[in-house]
Amino acid sequence: MDIPSPAYNQYLVARTVYSEPVFQDENEKKEIIPKTLQERLKKNCSCTSRQAYLKLKTFFPILDWLPKYRWKEWFVHDLISGVSTGLIGTLQGLAFALLASVPVGYGLYSSFFPILTYFFLGTSRHLSVGPFPVVSLMVGTVVLTMAPDEKFTMLSNSTGLNKTIIDTVARDAARVVVSGTLSFLIGILQLAMGILQIGFIVRYLADPLVGGFTTAAAFQVFVSQFKQVLNVPTKNYNGVLSIIYTIIDIFANIGKTNIADLIAGLLTFIVCVVVKELNDRYKHILRVPIPIEIIVTIVATGISYGANLAGKYNAGIVKTIPSGFIPPMTPDVSMFTEMIGSAFSIGIVGYAVAVSVGKVYATKHNYVIDGNQEFIAFGISNLFGGAFSCFCATTALSRTAVQESTGGKTQIAGMISAFIVLIAIVALGRLLEPLQKSVLAAIVIANLKGMFWQVGDVPRLWRQNKWDSVIWVFTCIASILLGLDLGLLAGLVFGLLTVVLRVQFPSCGSLGNVPGTDIYKEVKKYKNLTEVDGVKIVRFTSGIFYGNIDGLKSGIKSIVGFDAIRVFNKRTKALQKIRKLIKKGQLRTTKNGVFTDAGTDNEAYEPDDDDPEEAENPEVQTTEVEIKVDWNSDLPVKVSVPKVSIHSLIFDFGQISFLDVVAVRSLKVVSTYLKVNSFSRNIVQGH
Repeated sequence: MDIPSPAYNQYLVARTVYSEPVFQDENEKKEIIPKTLQERLKKNCSCTSRQAYLKLKTFFPILDWLPKYRWKEWFVHDLISGVSTGLIGTLQGLAFALLASVPVGYGLYSSFFPILTYFFLGTSRHLSVGPFPVVSLMVGTVVLTMAPDEKFTMLSNSTGLNKTIIDTVARDAARVVVSGTLSFLIGILQLAMGILQIGFIVRYLADPLVGGFTTAAAFQVFVSQFKQVLNVPTKNYNGVLSIIYTIIDIFANIGKTNIADLIAGLLTFIVCVVVKELNDRYKHILRVPIPIEIIVTIVATGISYGANLAGKYNAGIVKTIPSGFIPPMTPDVSMFTEMIGSAFSIGIVGYAVAVSVGKVYATKHNYVIDGNQEFIAFGISNLFGGAFSCFCATTALSRTAVQESTGGKTQIAGMISAFIVLIAIVALGRLLEPLQKSVLAAIVIANLKGMFWQVGDVPRLWRQNKWDSVIWVFTCIASILLGLDLGLLAGLVFGLLTVVLRVQFPSCGSLGNVPGTDIYKEVKKYKNLTEVDGVKIVRFTSGIFYGNIDGLKSGIKSIVGFDAIRVFNKRTKALQKIRKLIKKGQLRTTKNGVFTDAGTDNEAYEPDDDDPEEAENPEVQTTEVEIKVDWNSDLPVKVSVPKVSIHSLIFDFGQISFLDVVAVRSLKVVSTYLKVNSFSRNIVQGH
């Protein structure tokens, strides 16, 4: 049996043609009775034991998944995953603390405390909670703004000469207070947004906006860590164009590069990038990714300690890492007003990154995460972490990828990773004190590869939707030049502005037929489309309202090739001239209403030689004559009217979702096109 080609398959829809009033008359609407205030209060305020338990499970998701945990099947996977993630988290905590501009030991705390609360409150089974480079850099910007080096200068005469030095002990202590207070405030804001159920706010952070922002953040991170690799003295710049000033300062002092740090950083970067590429390429073979950060750190620490790089070559090392825990701190509430704006943007970015990553793995493993509950989970995690001097926690893409790819099933893997970090805090911290900061900086830079590769999204976005591509580029440039907080705000405002522009300037195109089908596409986008002579089909791709009605009018005018009102007015004036010419006897009319004159070849008039009555009496003497005018033929010498090539105009409004009152009123102008075609009848007075 021959199967017809899909190109020639056809379908037929036969139904009654309805107008809206007729449809409403024939189809009765359902009567919706709104609930009274008393009924709504009764529903929302009543509480049975089952409802209380369900609410408790919503707030503590662990009550839902832990009783279902398959210990024999899943625990080994979670154990392997937790150990692998914990080792990476330990090193990333140290490295990302440099971005946050706090002593590196506090990066370990930030990799430990937030996990403890997220374990009970989070809805994602695969997120690895802790520092993230973009968020850490945003925290560092606030820290450097509120606790700059200039605030902690003092005079020293240890060498017999008075000179100004920086009190690093007081400075670091102040920066820890700033970062902890910021984390506490971020937690308050996130918790409030979760309670108020406004998780929808991240919907306004479109993927192109987030892509451009994180790429700009990766560039900012690269610059901030590049100076650590070189170990050159630079000032700490903040605010607009700070990245430009930092780059200028780096190259102005590049002659002071510490060769030992540079070599260590370059070797670390090359080894990490190569091994990470091998991990990605052979992940189907490797049971566990090669923990190259751990290996490099151990080797680099051993070399630095054995060769005494700090003493001989003045290499920059981690120095002191506190062992054990520090007592909880009380946040400095007086700082809230100064950091509230930054806290809001950091909280939103951290939440958006975590939820977007969490949704990817939730979809892959067939479960659902609750956006509002994630706000609550991260809010309480940052409140708890801020009390223990942690900087803001979210999730890191690389750690989460490791936790999932090594077989992690639940947040038990996260708790095991926290235990690994705990071992480093209690017992191993001091062993890492000889580690060069350039090695940690190189590890950070090596982890930015995925973010930099997002630049490849721009050509794809340009092909798919040029507006999205523009949002990506604008947000990236704004975030680089203005700073991450202002750049994010600028990108968000610009993204919302493009929505207005898309609605205000939607596509208005002429449709043509695909030969052999009943498919119609825009003529300007496809080749070999056919248009019926004298017929134009106009498609508008947006709701019509007061902001874009002028665009619709101009689009129709461009497609049909004339202004209906102008042509209609011209014809009205032409009829007045024709009336005068008839009264003066300078135009003759036939009994059929067609007019002509001897001096003009009017194709609308062809005398009938077989009609002797017309030949004897060519003029029709009446007080009122109906004249048929072919406006596209030659007209009398004194009459000039634009020619119109169409006789039918079809509007495809299938994609229009709404009309406002202004649009409905303005659309009446479209009726003018009904009066303007190539042939019309008009009543004029004879003589």
